[in-house]
Amino acid sequence: MDDAYRSRRRSVLHSPTRTRAIVFGALAALLVVLAVLFQWNWLRGPVERLVAWQTGRSFDIAGDLDVDLGRVTTIRADALRFGNADWSPSRTMASADRAELDVRLWPLLSGEIRLEAIRLTRPRLRLEIGPDGRGNWIFGEREGKSRFSYTGLWVDEGRLVFLDPRRRTNFDITLDSVSTGDGSASPVDLKGKGRWAGNAFTVAGRVESPLALRQTDKPYRIDLRATAGPTRAHARGTLLDPFRLRDFDLRLRLAGQDMEDLFPLIGVAMPSTPPYRLDGRFSRDGDTWRYDDFTGLVGDSDLGGSAAVTVGRKRPLLEANLVSRRLDFDDLAGFVGAPPQTGGEEAANARQRAKAAALAADARVLPDTPYDLAKLRAMDADVRWKAHRINAPTLPIEDMDAHLLLEAGLLRLEPLNFGVAEGDIRSTVRMDARSDVIRTKADIAVRGLDLGELFPTAQLTQSAIGRVGGNASLAGTGNSVAGILGTADGEVMLGMGRGQVSNLLMELAGLDIAEALKFMLTQDRTVAVRCAFGDFAVENGVMQARTLAFDTADTIIVGKGKVSLKDETLDLELRPRPKDRSILALRSPLVVDGTFKDPSFRPDFKRLGLRGATALALGSIAPPAALLATIEPGPGQDSACGGQYAK
Repeated sequence: MDDAYRSRRRSVLHSPTRTRAIVFGALAALLVVLAVLFQWNWLRGPVERLVAWQTGRSFDIAGDLDVDLGRVTTIRADALRFGNADWSPSRTMASADRAELDVRLWPLLSGEIRLEAIRLTRPRLRLEIGPDGRGNWIFGEREGKSRFSYTGLWVDEGRLVFLDPRRRTNFDITLDSVSTGDGSASPVDLKGKGRWAGNAFTVAGRVESPLALRQTDKPYRIDLRATAGPTRAHARGTLLDPFRLRDFDLRLRLAGQDMEDLFPLIGVAMPSTPPYRLDGRFSRDGDTWRYDDFTGLVGDSDLGGSAAVTVGRKRPLLEANLVSRRLDFDDLAGFVGAPPQTGGEEAANARQRAKAAALAADARVLPDTPYDLAKLRAMDADVRWKAHRINAPTLPIEDMDAHLLLEAGLLRLEPLNFGVAEGDIRSTVRMDARSDVIRTKADIAVRGLDLGELFPTAQLTQSAIGRVGGNASLAGTGNSVAGILGTADGEVMLGMGRGQVSNLLMELAGLDIAEALKFMLTQDRTVAVRCAFGDFAVENGVMQARTLAFDTADTIIVGKGKVSLKDETLDLELRPRPKDRSILALRSPLVVDGTFKDPSFRPDFKRLGLRGATALALGSIAPPAALLATIEPGPGQDSACGGQYAK
């Protein structure tokens, strides 16, 4: 019996079918036990080691790990930390309270991590540029090719920090993903603040997924608004390799209270301007940053054209071609250190209004604001600016053509030309700011100015005919317009050939009261001008008249005296010599004195008073005799252009 039992037992155990059933049953039981007892947290170590191997950075999962298996497997993990580059003072480049990753399984067999989607809760990302200019986001690359690929990201309550110590630039912003509803990668709304080139700024807007920052071969779309002090910028478009700003194509709108505020932000020195707003295409070509086809307003003037700044050289180079269809002349005031006009609806900022108020209270006129030597030496420039029409209600200025060249503190305006009163004023200016005191030389040629157009608001000159021309050559030292003119040496010459002027003007100049009353009560007529000229020697800021004469068919006016550019005072004496006979002619020198701000044009009262006393004495004998003292016998000669009185 025992032998039979043992025989049957051996038969059962050695049956192949029975054996397989036992094995599969045992395995099934084991799998059931594993399914019941398995903890995904057991895989935290292998996952951490895999990520570290792929990226070369440490990776830690301090919370739970959970997995939903499938063709696309979802991995959930809490309390994650991703290590930073060795050179960073911070051990952590990225962290998150929770992360959910949708991963394709089969690419893992070839060592590739293909992420379908990433969902992050309270992520923290620190991007920074190291001492060698390499960003900490460049990692895990073998033979120049990344082992990662990704298609989507969702961020809740994220935070992004960017640091570039060499450029004194950093920002700290919050990020939140926004649903597009079309299944595409979710853009991110951001808001934050920081410093650009050491200057505080704020930023807000929308950008593409931060994961796209590593895809430097694909455009990265942005729509951002930034504010730095009174300067505002709106950039929208695409970038490649955003943190290196390698290539991009943006529309950039700039607005602010003064273009001078751009210097600390972008390193381009600009003169003080009224409030401005510009919009154009912003791009980069190697070391050259371009702002093309921009249009806008500066103060009350339109401004358009193209500009480019080239870096990577000893000094940045600004090249620009600017055009204004209508230029408000006072908007140029910043070039000479003066504020623009601030009355009425004139565009000006608060600082310029305060400066204009102080200037109005000042007894002086010439701008004394010093030029900034550091700015003149900080960059080079080649700028051409044409204004087709100039608005200057009290001045007959018509257009402008200027070419500014700046190199290593040497500024040249070649040319600085204005169309004036149907003629032109052509100038070249050289300002050498390479030493502590600016040395300036200006050569000015005046050609063909119409006498009737020179004083557009004066009734007595509207019927005048004649062409004015001349030359001026001045050289001075000083760091402001007032300082330069106050030390100037050189000469100034102006002259006019044949023409005509108001007879009333000439009679008033000669104080011929009878003739003047006649023209005032009836109708003014014109008188022929033979010529007019003034020749001044300039020394140490004082213009001394060498020759001064105005010769007409009716009157010769000769003068002498000086004009002080240093003190801004006038001291001229004009002697009218009427050529006709007239009663009630108070033949007395005319004195032009006072200051540039408050000039005075009056008779010499001492001499006029003496003649009046003579007339009164004669009148006491016989009333008609009182007229004898005012009879002008007309000693002037109708000589060639001033005759002896021009000497």
